[in-house]
Amino acid sequence: MHSIVLAAAPHASSGRLVPAALAGIALIVVLITWLKVHPFLSLTLGSLLVGAIAGLPMADTVKSFGKGFGDTASGVGALIALGAMFGKLLADSGGADQIVDTIVGRSGRRALPWAMALVGALIGLPMFFEIGLVLLMPVIYLVARRSGQSIIAVGIPALAGLSAMHGLVPPHPGPLVAIDALHADLGVTLGLGVLVAVPTVAIAGPLLARFAARWVDVRPPELFTTDQKDAETDGADGGRRRPSFAITLATVLLPVVLMLLKAFADIVLDEGTDAYTVLDNLGTPLIALLIAVVVAMFTLGLGAGMDRRTITTTLERSLPPIAGVLLIVAAGGGFKQTLVDTGIGKTIADWVDGSGVSVLVLGWLVAVLIRLATGSATVATVTASGILAPLVTGLSTGDTSLLVLAVGSGSLFFSHVNDAGFWLVKEYFGLSVGQTIKSWSLMETVISVCGLVFVLALNLAV
Repeated sequence: MHSIVLAAAPHASSGRLVPAALAGIALIVVLITWLKVHPFLSLTLGSLLVGAIAGLPMADTVKSFGKGFGDTASGVGALIALGAMFGKLLADSGGADQIVDTIVGRSGRRALPWAMALVGALIGLPMFFEIGLVLLMPVIYLVARRSGQSIIAVGIPALAGLSAMHGLVPPHPGPLVAIDALHADLGVTLGLGVLVAVPTVAIAGPLLARFAARWVDVRPPELFTTDQKDAETDGADGGRRRPSFAITLATVLLPVVLMLLKAFADIVLDEGTDAYTVLDNLGTPLIALLIAVVVAMFTLGLGAGMDRRTITTTLERSLPPIAGVLLIVAAGGGFKQTLVDTGIGKTIADWVDGSGVSVLVLGWLVAVLIRLATGSATVATVTASGILAPLVTGLSTGDTSLLVLAVGSGSLFFSHVNDAGFWLVKEYFGLSVGQTIKSWSLMETVISVCGLVFVLALNLAV
């Protein structure tokens, strides 16, 4: 994770390379936004266009794309698959419900929004945003009904926890891809990501919800009414015994702790000592997540009374839904490598060096623009990371990790009508488009801006 990115020498003048990059990004945006082409195809076609305009031979362009695709798939593909397995075990065992019920059950009315933010963050650690949202929606309805509060007052804090984890904290696909592309240290990024995420969630969740609930006062819709009654009587897991709260929480936090211990070893221990070697190996993302999945098979699977066949079925069903994510992420890596090999990155790096613009602010701005155009946080992260990859050669380990977080923050900016998450929230919450913008879109923007502010603040100390 510490290797150096070598920017390719430009194949043409900046007068040709910059239009090549802009044309490639514009094609991706048009294909995804207007023509509704799958992002995998859009990124692939965008890469070929960049190579063609930049004067890179077609054979070399295809080779660059293939290298980036393969490197990214090998770097993060297994991690995304393991994360999906872990999340599915957490959901099917009733462990997620146990976390929700325990935290919400012990919270008073005033503390409820803070409890929901904590629930969203914990569920968000191992799960993709969409899966976490679908899992949390019945809970948000139930809590809003029981407490007599607006669904916005209860839901926005939970969504803030989910979204901040999605954009800022590994092992989510976006941060992992940025870490891989920018060659950042995962443990350092994870630690700094948590430091940024905690105050960001507090501001964009419970604090913002106080105001948003006044602007958008919506009662829980009649969706899931039957599910809620069943949940109140039988439990959301259909009567199967659940793993205990302590065991579930320990299992969820296990991979995070292992990765943080690796970061601790890198900072405190001498390389080559036995303790360093053990912690360094255990905290490697692949090993940490693999251990977490194996442990979860026992603590969550067998702990919930699932037999071996049921556990196997759960793990099998976790993989098909992430096939699209894997292809998008890998194609993003291909696009990134094409940008690097044409020398566009070197041209941009030279411009940034002479402009005096902060690399962190630039990373955030690039991700914001791509997010606004494509609607995808993951596409914004992988594309921005590719553009900025040549800039990391002179950055310290801490600054490189902060660049990952700046890009992650930018990738969450102002979700609107071209984002699938926007429509998910609108339909689940029973909102109009205007109400969704005044609540969900505003929350995403606050997360993005607060994320950048806290990244810049940390930059003064790191």
